[in-house]
Amino acid sequence: MSYTKLFEPGTIGGLEIKNRIVMPAMGCSFAESTGEAGQRIIKYYADRARGGAGLIITEITRIDDETGVGTPNQLSATNTHMVPQLYRLAETIHAYDTKLFVQLHHPGNQTPSRLIGGKQPVSASDVTCRVIGEQPRPLTTEEVEGMVKKFVTGAVIAQKSGVDGVEIHAAHGYLVSQFLSPYTNKREDKYGGSFEGRLRFLTEIILGIKAYCGPRFPISVRMNGNDFLEGGLSEEDAIRIAKYLESLGIACLNISCGMYDSGSTIIEPSFYAEGWKKHLAKNIKAAVSIPVIAVNTIKHPAFAEELLEEGVSDFVGIARGFLADPDWGKKAYEGKDNLIRKCLGCMECFRILNDGQPLGCTVNPILGREFEWGEEKLVRNGNGRKVAVIGAGPAGIQASVVLARRGFKVSLLEKSGQIGGTVNLAAVPPNKTMLKELVDTMKEELEVNGVEVLLNTEGTLGNVKKTGAEAVFVTAGGTPVKPNLPGIEKAVTAEDVLAGRAEVKGTNVVVIGGGVTGLETAETLAKDHKVTVVEMLDKVGGNLYPSIVMHLVQEIMKSGGAISKGKTLVSIEDGSVTVRGSESEEVASIPADTVVLAMGVRSNRPDYDALKKAYGDKLVLAGDSRRGGQIFDALHSAYDRAFVFEAR
Repeated sequence: MSYTKLFEPGTIGGLEIKNRIVMPAMGCSFAESTGEAGQRIIKYYADRARGGAGLIITEITRIDDETGVGTPNQLSATNTHMVPQLYRLAETIHAYDTKLFVQLHHPGNQTPSRLIGGKQPVSASDVTCRVIGEQPRPLTTEEVEGMVKKFVTGAVIAQKSGVDGVEIHAAHGYLVSQFLSPYTNKREDKYGGSFEGRLRFLTEIILGIKAYCGPRFPISVRMNGNDFLEGGLSEEDAIRIAKYLESLGIACLNISCGMYDSGSTIIEPSFYAEGWKKHLAKNIKAAVSIPVIAVNTIKHPAFAEELLEEGVSDFVGIARGFLADPDWGKKAYEGKDNLIRKCLGCMECFRILNDGQPLGCTVNPILGREFEWGEEKLVRNGNGRKVAVIGAGPAGIQASVVLARRGFKVSLLEKSGQIGGTVNLAAVPPNKTMLKELVDTMKEELEVNGVEVLLNTEGTLGNVKKTGAEAVFVTAGGTPVKPNLPGIEKAVTAEDVLAGRAEVKGTNVVVIGGGVTGLETAETLAKDHKVTVVEMLDKVGGNLYPSIVMHLVQEIMKSGGAISKGKTLVSIEDGSVTVRGSESEEVASIPADTVVLAMGVRSNRPDYDALKKAYGDKLVLAGDSRRGGQIFDALHSAYDRAFVFEAR
């Protein structure tokens, strides 16, 4: 498909952008511990420039080392020591005819004290961010004036580094946003009170940058189209702010929404549709004449084209799309939409970042490791030698693709009649259709890379020998856990339920296990049954991102279901289950017409002893066959094992 609008050149503040694709700022923690742009973050951005982004806006870049740290290993523009490496970043990006803005950022009350040496967070007022849970102290008038200078200094550093422009982060409830929003600005000095007072901080930053960097240095402002909080900025407020900012001579507006306290509206999980908030940008664009960039949960190039045709924005922000696939833009340009690994909305990227680790992605095992594990680092020593891969789930497909790219001749054996493994079942619950698209994309990858797919073929030694393989990867997934307890034969597995192989009878359904599989199965069943989820731990959801857990629990509860935590299954009787408190030892009975087991999996290793005897150290385990986990673990395990196979 041809995307005329998407690949039409555009202009921001006199700066020509080669297309309408913007990679907006996302915290990644790929910088050096000093805050400099080292090889890792340069490679990360270079891959996205090569992959078709017309404009890249760096991750949140701190302007204050004392109270303004947003993440570990955050990019910094606090002093001139940062110039040489920022310059190297800029010249690398420019080599791809891509423009680069640095986003100037201060988290305000949305940073924990542990990131700023135990100091108390600062803000416009003493309003506590409910997510962080630490009361900030209001900046004094003199401190606000000093903070203005720090933002201006950051812009000067960016300009000296050859960067094309800067963006002031005035959205998402960070410090500038805290001054703009009446929800967080309760000040009575010149930086609070009236509309003009609340905008004074941002105004002085903009005018200061113009004074020191000149009127032609482009300034973008990222702002909320709606705070989605009672007492916060409304859509009408946002339009008024946008008009005012245009009068100050900024180059463009970048429209987003939400803040930490507004929950999932700030970073949307899978249950938000593409374009759900497009009216925010569209209304602002109608009110101003400067270019508008907007993020709209965009997954597909065709949808991005629709937004541009509709006049929602002048440029489309492709954020997590570029995390999932650095070649998002390039593949769209070449008409290879089916080869784009699209963002699932699983929120694993932000869960990892919130744990203090560098950014990661479920569907992109290279993210953050481009410098060490990227395509250019593959050792292409396959030379046509044959390798068999057992199991065509996500791990098997990923291993097959990497091995094929390394020059091995790969045969992929799958005992069923379709590829995808349990991802096909994971795509059954509500809002999980992107998993079906992932399977379709991986199927295309197998074809493009010339992998031989043998369906309805067991992973036995005999079948492997028929392929002529010199080595074997076992990626056969896992087998659902069924503990040896009284009445366990009466239960069915979540896998069988989602596959339609097991009938769910009666009104009362008990799901044993409150991890991702248990919660999603319960959500699926809740529309027709009264579901109780039993979890032995004191929380459900495992490592799922909190907003997703909250959504799943709410969906189960609003259908009349229940969540029972801290309970262990004891036995299954006709019409009920017996559970025991994990700590209290108290025994209780729960009505159950059907019992569904979602207690994890045990590694599946078909014909392992025979294969091990035949292949020795040429037998490799990956995915659930190596260790149980989620799709993230399967893809990363398979990529890594295939990457290093015979490459040491």
